[in-house]
Amino acid sequence: METHGIVPSISGALAAALSVSASRHDHLCPRQVLGARMGMLGGERLGLVVPRADKRLLVIVESDGCFSDGVAAATGCEVGHRTLRVEDFGKIAATFVDCETGRAYRIRPRLDVRERVQAHAADAESRWHAYVLAYQRMSDAELLEVEAVELVQPVDRIVSHPNLRATCSACGEEVSNEREVVVEGGALCRPCASGRGIPIPAAGAYYRRIS
Repeated sequence: METHGIVPSISGALAAALSVSASRHDHLCPRQVLGARMGMLGGERLGLVVPRADKRLLVIVESDGCFSDGVAAATGCEVGHRTLRVEDFGKIAATFVDCETGRAYRIRPRLDVRERVQAHAADAESRWHAYVLAYQRMSDAELLEVEAVELVQPVDRIVSHPNLRATCSACGEEVSNEREVVVEGGALCRPCASGRGIPIPAAGAYYRRIS
């Protein structure tokens, strides 16, 4: 094995993504590997080269932490660039969206993936290390489940525009990206709207499965 537990035989692109992710944590963990693998497969399914420097690819991750860093390292998408969003459902899953076509794929680990780890990492020194190795060595088909989805809201509504601003008529704070709640006589930020019992956008699923 090489530095940070990166398997020498994996592709150069994956090794590069894992190296970037591991450098942010001083180690490589199983969730970083899953995130990087998902990021690469998401780009492949959409026919987009990753990592990217433009804003054509939008990624929505369903948990924060090490997993999201793996996704970011593989795709080039970042929260600061508004190309990576976190919908914290506590799930190791992510949706990859082509902002030009609207095509989207949600990717997650196969539900039985832990049961097959040992077959791919008999040389591991511990169960934890087995996950790190096996998640690099498994094929995409063995490791990940992919499903076509569509976003509940149009992608342009989700991304919005960073130069759009409103002022909350209750607290006076500025609200960007069209995240205000429009009411009679003005606009409210979501905390103020909620405090007044005004319905705000539901925090349910951001996607729906395509039959």
